[in-house]
Amino acid sequence: MVGGMEDITARTTLLKRAKNPLLVWAIAAAIPLMLLIPALWNGYPLLQSDTGGYLARWYEGYLVPSRSTVFGLYLHVGEHSYFWLNLGVQALATMWILQLTLRAFGLARPWRLFGLCLVLTLTTALPWLASMLLTDIFAGLSVLSLFLLVLHGEKFSGVERAALFVFTAFAAATHSATMAVLLGLCCVGWIARPFLRGRIPVIRLAQGTLTIAAGAVMLLSANFALSGQVAWTPGGSAIAFARMLEDGIVTRYLNDHCRTEHFKLCPYRNDLPETADDFLWSRETVFNKLGRFPGMGDEMGYIVTHSLAEYPLWQAEAALTATGEQMLEVATGENTDPPTTPHTYGIIHRYLPEQLKLMNTAHQQTGLLTFGPINLVHVPVALISTALVFVMLLTAAFRRRIDDVTLLMATVCLALLGNAAICGIISGPHDRYGSRLVWITTCALVIAAMKRAQHDDGRGDSSRAT
Repeated sequence: MVGGMEDITARTTLLKRAKNPLLVWAIAAAIPLMLLIPALWNGYPLLQSDTGGYLARWYEGYLVPSRSTVFGLYLHVGEHSYFWLNLGVQALATMWILQLTLRAFGLARPWRLFGLCLVLTLTTALPWLASMLLTDIFAGLSVLSLFLLVLHGEKFSGVERAALFVFTAFAAATHSATMAVLLGLCCVGWIARPFLRGRIPVIRLAQGTLTIAAGAVMLLSANFALSGQVAWTPGGSAIAFARMLEDGIVTRYLNDHCRTEHFKLCPYRNDLPETADDFLWSRETVFNKLGRFPGMGDEMGYIVTHSLAEYPLWQAEAALTATGEQMLEVATGENTDPPTTPHTYGIIHRYLPEQLKLMNTAHQQTGLLTFGPINLVHVPVALISTALVFVMLLTAAFRRRIDDVTLLMATVCLALLGNAAICGIISGPHDRYGSRLVWITTCALVIAAMKRAQHDDGRGDSSRAT
């Protein structure tokens, strides 16, 4: 009887193995298509108000605040494919990182990967990020890739580790905020390592830290190649200045100092726009009259530095408020509607006229794309997921439990807090900054649920065997 059962089990196993290649190929084809459903429905890659600034870097040959030349070069590579090459890379990279994450947790099964991607597609911004020509898809993926490289590097081959290294460095180079979040995670890793009972290998943490350095070299090299300048992407002080203006700090500083110091802004201090976006990006603004970033850069940097020293309590209160607000701003699709994207359309009209017809007939440009109904799902899922990962982390800390799931939750929570602080304090709270990262909270919860189910199944099998 036992021999017969073993024979049946062996045949079942062989049958499953025979079907696995077809299943793997079917899932490998289905997942990228699933992640690109928004773009396929749209008929053209999704655009955002910042997309044009990245597209123009190859053609204009000079540095623009907050527009990475590395990402601009990446977009240029895919231009002749109408950017479908870029979307393919983004979808495949997403599938790859998620598959490696499941492997790291001992959950590497095709149906689990498909289930994870399906949940994220239906409930989070992930497919919209993968379908858009913007750096945001790499923010969340880079947090996971750094987590895998540092905490699970020994589970992957040398080639896979090298690929994770390059991917993380590239992601860091695409956006300064992404680089800052990754650097913050590495710094916390070095601080926490002595207290984590050897869970973070020194060599892996060093490799993770080196990805940041590699990303910085990548960005400086691209900046030099396109502009002839060995310089960092400009705009940090200007963005911070605009946020301080929105908080009222700039007006207060000008009122306190214009009697003794001659700033260009002094004659306009009572007529400054109320919001940072209006100050930086509106056409009719004092910022344009005074020469924008080249004409105002030194003055804005001076005011930012000195107002930090002069109003420390006010700055601290504003920073905490901005961080808290940023944690709650997670809606998908900010600045993707036609009224907010004229600059991107203008760049495509100027440099890629052959794509105008396809772009103009896409659903996004004809007003058929709206995120109101979508955010009825995305926002509550994001906020509930965020609350749950923090609760799980606090529970694990109270129980002094340090396992793989706890370390994932810690990484996700630190990334969310770092992202909220960096983006909220410097740029001011925006839904875009929250939505590009918050999907990893839902991802972490699904992985934790799968791990728990696997543990329960194993315990059930053991009890039945007993």
